[in-house]
Amino acid sequence: MDQLLSEPPSCIQEAGTWCQQIWQLTGNEWLAGSANWLIAKPLTILLIAIIAFFVRLVIRRLIERMTRTPEDGAKDKVPALLKPLKEKAPDLIGPGILERRRQRARTIGSVLKSITTVVVYTIAFVLILGELGINLAPIIASAGIVGVAVGFGAQNLVRDFLSGIFMMMEDQYGVGDVVDVGEAVGTVEAVGLRITTLRDLNGTVWYVRNGEVLRVGNFSQGFAVGVVDIPVAYDADLDRATSLLKEVLATSAEREDLAPDILETPTVLGVESVTPEAVLLRLTVKVRPGKQWAIQRALRADAMAAFERAGFQPPLRRLFQNGNNNA
Repeated sequence: MDQLLSEPPSCIQEAGTWCQQIWQLTGNEWLAGSANWLIAKPLTILLIAIIAFFVRLVIRRLIERMTRTPEDGAKDKVPALLKPLKEKAPDLIGPGILERRRQRARTIGSVLKSITTVVVYTIAFVLILGELGINLAPIIASAGIVGVAVGFGAQNLVRDFLSGIFMMMEDQYGVGDVVDVGEAVGTVEAVGLRITTLRDLNGTVWYVRNGEVLRVGNFSQGFAVGVVDIPVAYDADLDRATSLLKEVLATSAEREDLAPDILETPTVLGVESVTPEAVLLRLTVKVRPGKQWAIQRALRADAMAAFERAGFQPPLRRLFQNGNNNA
C-alpha cells in the first residue's frame, strides 16, 4: 500500500510538461502531480486576462482615433468613423455642424466601446471558466433565462437605446437642428442613446425618449424654403403689385445680411388666395436650413414698406373708410 502511495505520478513521463519539470527540479510527488493546478492553469488564466486587457485597450484606442474630429486646419472635418455612414447634414462647415459631428461620433464611439468591453471580457471569462473545468452549459442556460427576463422587464429602455442607435447611424437629426417630434418642437441641444433634449421657442427644455419618437420633421437638413404671403387690397392693380414685388425681392436678395443665406433668387408665384378683405400674393425663396424664418421676416418687411411707398392701400382700409362714410 505504501509503495502504491509513493509511486511517482505518471505525468512525469510526458516530455515537456510542467509535471515532468517540477519532478526533475524538486523530486516531490505532490508538487509534480499538482503542477497543472499550481502553475499551468494560473499562468494560462493570467495570460488570458492580459491578452483580453490589451485587446480591449487596442480596440478602444482605435475607436477613439476613428471618432476624433480633425483639427480646424484639416481639409476633411468628418471623423473617420462617420465616413462610411450616411450624413444628412448640410455641407456648410461651421461650429454647429462640427459640434453635431463630434457628438454623433462620440455617441457611436461610446456604444462601440461598451460593446467591445462586454464582448472581450465575456470571451475571456468563458475561456477562464473552461480552464477551471467548470461546465458552461448550465451557466449559459441561466444567463439566457435572465436575459429574457430582463428584456421583458426593461423593454421600453431597450427600445429607447435601439432607437437611439439607429437614429445616430442614420443621422436623422443632430445638435443644432430644429425638429418637430410631435408634442415638442424646438432646437436640438443634446442627443443621447436614450434621451433627446430640445429647447422650444419659449425656452422650455423638452426631454424626449427616443423610443417614443414615431416621426421626425427636420427643418435643418439640406435646404429650406421660405414662404411669404403679402396681402394687398382687393381692388389693387395685381400686375403692378407683382412687378413691384419682383423688384423688391431682387434688391433684398442682394443685401449683405441676407445674400449669404439665400441659395436661389426668390420667386413670385402669383395670387395664392382671394378674400373679401385682401388678395394674397405668395413668394418662395430657397435658403440655408434654419434660416427660413429670418428671411421670411426680412422679405415681408421689405415688401410691405415698398408697397406703402408705391401708394398701395392696406387691405382693410377700404372697410374702415366705408364704415366711416356710413357713419
